[in-house]
Amino acid sequence: MGAGDKASNKIDNAGGKAKEAMGKVTGDRSTENEGKVDQAKSSLKDAGEKIKDAFKN
Repeated sequence: MGAGDKASNKIDNAGGKAKEAMGKVTGDRSTENEGKVDQAKSSLKDAGEKIKDAFKN
């Protein structure tokens, strides 16, 4: 996994956490759920990169 991919996934995850927290604070369930989805996407991207790395070795 490249350093850029790792950084991008970390940023996506942090953004998702921030969006989820903002949704909780404001009572906006839609924003909260979007944050959770962003975090899930980040986790899937990370898992995909790890699988790619496993096949390269």
